[in-house]
Amino acid sequence: MMIKEVTKAARSERLDVFGLLHAEPDDGIGEGTIVLLGPAEPGFWPHVTASPEFCDGEPDPLDRWSARVVKRIAANAGGEALLPFGTPARPFTRWALRSGQAFVSPVLLLVHARAGLFVSYRGAVLLPKLLELPNPPARPCDACKAKPCLSACPVSALVRDRYDLPACHAYLETDAGQDCMSRGCAVRRSCPLGRNYPRMEIQSAHHMKAFHP
Repeated sequence: MMIKEVTKAARSERLDVFGLLHAEPDDGIGEGTIVLLGPAEPGFWPHVTASPEFCDGEPDPLDRWSARVVKRIAANAGGEALLPFGTPARPFTRWALRSGQAFVSPVLLLVHARAGLFVSYRGAVLLPKLLELPNPPARPCDACKAKPCLSACPVSALVRDRYDLPACHAYLETDAGQDCMSRGCAVRRSCPLGRNYPRMEIQSAHHMKAFHP
């Protein structure tokens, strides 16, 4: 029932469960089940941008919306809200991998079984019981023969063995780089899983501006 309640509450805010895992001692949060929450697409961006946080002119509207919504979902479920920003720092990437729903992609970025390279986490709920975990899906990249992510970057900043961050930022300063700035990272857009997870370009542009102000 706990998972059903969290899932229902999350979906009412255009969020969805992106993985479950049991907390471990090194996590420093006690015992329980961590429920990872990510955007439910399509429809997340129109929903969140209609919120008070996006209308008050204050900074960090997405993080403030996430904090408010995830805390409410957690409180109603008798759990604790965990956020991927602020302090203390939470190991969301490590949790994602432990959940068995996310993997390391050929370009070293996190890839989710449903969201592909568009994966992101707006928060998590720690439920106080050790709930049964679902069987993990197969790693999606193993069945992807074309692997378009390996050749999608115009300046080869993302490849198998490295992420050339300076090259990425330099390209985003050029006229050609405005395509990535306005539509989102070409590598992330190339992932076939993203076709079933239609994130709006204006949302990708928001994240790109935060990445490359």
